[in-house]
Amino acid sequence: MDDETAEIELLEQNLNKTRQISQRMTSILTSFDNRLVKLEKSILPLYTSTQVLTRRGNNIESALQKIDDVASNQEGIAEEEALILRGPQPGQLDEYIHAVERLNASIAFGSADESQRDTARLVETGAKKLAQLFTKTVASGSSGNPPAGTDFQFSPFPRDALVTLQPLVKFLRSLPLPATHPSHPAAAAILSALKEAQRGYAEMRGNWGRKCLEVYGRRVVDRAETTDGVLSGRELGQWTSNLLDVIEEEYNLLTQLAPLSGQSHLPSTYVALLTPLTNLFNTTLSSLSTFIKRSLHKYTFHALASYSALSARQDRWDEIITRRAERKENELKEGWHALRGVCLRSFPEFLADLKLAGLGRGGEIGTGCADFTISTTQYLEKLLQVRDAVGSTLMLLGDGNWRMGDGVQAKPNQGKSSPGNERILIEHYAYDVVTTLMGSLTTLSRTQRRPAFGSVFLLNNSAYLCAKLLKPRAPVLEILSRPTQDSVNSNFRTAKAGYFDSNFSPLVQVLADDKDKSGGGGKAAAKEKFTRFFDLLEETKERHQLARVLEEDSDQREMLEDEVVRLVVPSFQRFSQKMREKEFSKNPSKYIKMTPEEVEAQIRSFY
Repeated sequence: MDDETAEIELLEQNLNKTRQISQRMTSILTSFDNRLVKLEKSILPLYTSTQVLTRRGNNIESALQKIDDVASNQEGIAEEEALILRGPQPGQLDEYIHAVERLNASIAFGSADESQRDTARLVETGAKKLAQLFTKTVASGSSGNPPAGTDFQFSPFPRDALVTLQPLVKFLRSLPLPATHPSHPAAAAILSALKEAQRGYAEMRGNWGRKCLEVYGRRVVDRAETTDGVLSGRELGQWTSNLLDVIEEEYNLLTQLAPLSGQSHLPSTYVALLTPLTNLFNTTLSSLSTFIKRSLHKYTFHALASYSALSARQDRWDEIITRRAERKENELKEGWHALRGVCLRSFPEFLADLKLAGLGRGGEIGTGCADFTISTTQYLEKLLQVRDAVGSTLMLLGDGNWRMGDGVQAKPNQGKSSPGNERILIEHYAYDVVTTLMGSLTTLSRTQRRPAFGSVFLLNNSAYLCAKLLKPRAPVLEILSRPTQDSVNSNFRTAKAGYFDSNFSPLVQVLADDKDKSGGGGKAAAKEKFTRFFDLLEETKERHQLARVLEEDSDQREMLEDEVVRLVVPSFQRFSQKMREKEFSKNPSKYIKMTPEEVEAQIRSFY
């Protein structure tokens, strides 16, 4: 117990000591707190003053930084201004474009600040410099001498120039314009510069296309006088196709390179590009039309083939020129209508010329094929090569209206054209051509002072028509109807009968029996008949030496030869045998100068 009591007392003593220590610590802390309050009250004004100074210091630092930035920006603007004013240098296009982009991005739209207006002027200057580079590059790609070979070859836009222009055009299209950036101070000036550049592009490319095509257009006109009409028309068609190819290619290039590619600007630019090319087309077609009209009878097929060639290209012209450029003018259609009028004239004028040929030009016409016979068969053969143009034109003219002066007043066809109708009209026209030709030949043969020569003339020409028009599998048969073919055959038979009548009927008639004479009078008549027969035979021989019959047609000539022999020799043989039996003369050989075999040989020698 004592020990425990001692420990308790000891603990109480320690507790008292601890309490005393705590009281002293509390007193000390209280004193510290009072001092801190006094210190805070003393420092607060100083702290407030320090904050003001710090804020002022920060403001000063910001102002200095701003001054440094402005100075640096001014130095950058000065450098970029020098770059802009110098213009894009070789190999530095990207750097120049980036400079303009930076200046354009720094503009505060709608600001009236002087520095912003200066920057806008620099952007405007840069845009103009780039537009000038665009024009210069296009000019270099649109100059020089185009290929001048016999076949047309268009010189495309140079690849290196195209590579240069593509990034340039891409940037020019991104520049501010009034439609997209109405408040941009340089938008209006930039639009004006781009319009001028685009207008220059259209003029240069249009003139380049004309330069490439012009020499070939002149060649078409120059060659027309010495070239077959159908071929000349095809050459015009090919040249027109080349022109359309050039226009198509230029339009595709325009859509790639136009700085102003919107629909509000592109059609007008396309029209400007087309102007030199359509003017060239007008000039070429006008020259060719004037050439054709100067001698339509000679250049009929130039007109028909040209009309056909333009008809085949009308749809393509409408597609890539008229509708795409939103134009009212249609040069090809106007030229096509003018040629159609010429073609309409050609058909009645050709028939009129054929009729006029039957009047002759005075003097002997000979016995060979007439020039107009040969030219008419060639005319009919060539109609096949331009059948589409002939058919459509005759449909417009109307069935029979090509017979001027015959009192025919057929109405023009008002229905739709069809291959069947056109074929019938061509057959009708060919019939009129053939019958008019044969009528002129008949009339001309009758104007001969010596009918025998006229009959040879008509026979030779009729045989030529048969050989050329009725030859089996001849292409021209496609436009010759059955009545036309029958008319040609009938005319040949008539001409052959006329030939027999003029040249050999007198030989047969002179040997005819004279029933009113007998006895001595009959013998004298027989002697006279033989004398007359051989005189006529000699005249016929001389005539055939001058007038060759069917010289170019051996088959018909042999047939004719056999028919003449069958006509004359049997009659001579019967008559001479009969007179020998009657002993008409003591010396028959004096009057019968040839045997029937010799007469036959003589006749065959005519051919």
